[in-house]
Amino acid sequence: MDFTENEEHVALRVAVAAICDDFGAEYYQSHAESRTPTTELWRALGDHGYIGINLPEQYGGGGAGLVELTMVCQESAARGTPLLLLLVSSAISGEVIATYGTQSQRERWLPKLASGESKIVFAITEPSAGSNTHRLSTFAHRVGDSDSWSISGEKYYISGVDEADAILVVARTSPPNEKARLSLFIVDSDAPGLSKIPLPVSVTLPERQFTLHFDNVKVSADRLVGTEGDGFKQVFQGLNPERITGAGLCVGIGRYCLERAAQYANVRVVWDTPIGAHQGVSHALAKAKIEVELAALMTTKAAWLHDNHLPAGEAANMAKYAAAEAALSAIDAAIQTHGGNGLATEYGLVPYWGLARLLRIAPVNREMILNFVAQHSLGLPRSY
Repeated sequence: MDFTENEEHVALRVAVAAICDDFGAEYYQSHAESRTPTTELWRALGDHGYIGINLPEQYGGGGAGLVELTMVCQESAARGTPLLLLLVSSAISGEVIATYGTQSQRERWLPKLASGESKIVFAITEPSAGSNTHRLSTFAHRVGDSDSWSISGEKYYISGVDEADAILVVARTSPPNEKARLSLFIVDSDAPGLSKIPLPVSVTLPERQFTLHFDNVKVSADRLVGTEGDGFKQVFQGLNPERITGAGLCVGIGRYCLERAAQYANVRVVWDTPIGAHQGVSHALAKAKIEVELAALMTTKAAWLHDNHLPAGEAANMAKYAAAEAALSAIDAAIQTHGGNGLATEYGLVPYWGLARLLRIAPVNREMILNFVAQHSLGLPRSY
């Protein structure tokens, strides 16, 4: 085992950090406050090849892997500019289309994803099922004797639809009274019959959430991804990368907030002493730092397993759990270090708390991860 990063990875981190620093945390925070997309930063990273760093070179990607995409997530977040849609467009949609898409689908969609010109978001969760794939009710059926499809149903809490050209939709292709068989479809975000209803949330984010209604949305045969009914396997090709990159985003958020807190604790003087000299402050920050770096190790392991085509489910879940917990501890310690200033807009910490708190719930909540580890890692009886 070699825990030192090679020259290419060091250069990647430096390059991503430099691009993000050109925009700065104030850029992210202002877009979060106004709920407007960070399009300029996305395109800048895309122009330099980092949005699609994990996608195949023949389609304009970087030809690297999830390890490198996770570094992009980490480093952009560590500069105060986390990009939530990297988890969706690059990690889920990019990985699924690159692995299961037809040649024409790859040629059509991957170059635009790689360049940052286009985004494809992901729609799986539903109001009555959450992300329980066995209970999904959105249904796709063939239209007459043709190869085209009609999709009806509802999706809930779908991120970034207003920024996307298309949506990767998970739908049943088996009747409701039969065992669920899932299929994946690429649906244009402006398709007739598709209604996009903004879902207001109190979390301060640039990315907006939506409820989607599919009312007999017609898609042609070339929008089916992979094999009909093979959606369970295809979905997990995207869900593990989503969890791993989500962990990377949390690690970066934790690092950013701890850096801000350490700077503040060094310069904030009370009773002639920097507050960082007091163990009541320093121990909380040191503990959070340890937790963040432990989560970073598991995140790297999970990404490496995925890239080497080894079972990554356990590590991906553990990384996501550990990183979300660590990020929240880091942000809480950073806010506490700042005292009342921790809630002041000037210091810009609260938006990162909201994003990390969201990532403790999504894309899979901590309780379901504990269920997974109890059942699959420890061999305990299934609890649900």
